[in-house]
Formats: sequence, C-alpha cells, structure tokens
Amino acid sequence: MAGKLTARDIMTGGVRCVGAHESLYDAARMMRDLDVGCLPICGDNNRLTGVITDRDIVVTCCADGIDPATVQAGTLSGDLYWIDADAEATKALEIMENNHVKRLPVIDVKGGHQLVGMITEANVAKNLNDKQIAEFATGVYATA
Repeated sequence: MAGKLTARDIMTGGVRCVGAHESLYDAARMMRDLDVGCLPICGDNNRLTGVITDRDIVVTCCADGIDPATVQAGTLSGDLYWIDADAEATKALEIMENNHVKRLPVIDVKGGHQLVGMITEANVAKNLNDKQIAEFATGVYATA
C-alpha cells in the first residue's frame, strides 16, 4: 500500500444497514436493489451488530426450506469484525486475513461510533500490488 493510508481512505462509503428486526426477505431485496452481496446489520440504537451475506441467507435459510420472510436478519449476525476509520489500512488487511473475512465494516469511533463504510476485496485490490494481492487472497481464502 502506498503511504500511510487509513481504513477511511480505501473504504466504500454510503453503506446502508438492514435492521436487526427486518426479515431476511427484506435484506435480500435490499442487497438486490443496492447490487451488493453483504449488508451490515444495525440494532435499534442504529449501531452495528453484525453482517449478513447473500450466502448466509441461502445456506442457513433457503436451503433448509425456511421462508426468509419469517426470519429476522439479526439472528444471523455471527462473529463481528470491524475497524476504526482512522486505523491504518494495513490493519484492515490483517483483520480480514486473520479472520478469513472478505468484507470489513468501518466505524468512526471518534464520530460517535457510527458506521461510515465497508472495505471489500475490490477496495483492497485497488490499493495493493500483485504480490500483496496474492498474499491477501491466500490469507483470506486459506482453510483453517
């Protein structure tokens, strides 16, 4: 990565949350409308409580014949990883690699602990050289 980029420098802003009490059906429609495969889940206090992916919806709901309109998004919020917007971007890579996550929410801790963006594989690829991309991919996709 060039220079001392922060998480805020490489993230995609304007991220929208699905409410923890909204259904998986609502989450799926929001993903479709926003053309994304992942959404942050926010609780009643509008703070990040988890992340849900399109794969989560398919594997844990649809594949078992469960109606996605009957399941709340918040029930699928597993382990939560995030990064402070002011942290160095290299820290984001470390978190993503160590936890095998492809998307990382960015929180503005100084600004009231608000969700301000998301770092994705595409964001990472735009800011890495070929060798770093290979190392990142190996770290994220390595089997435990």
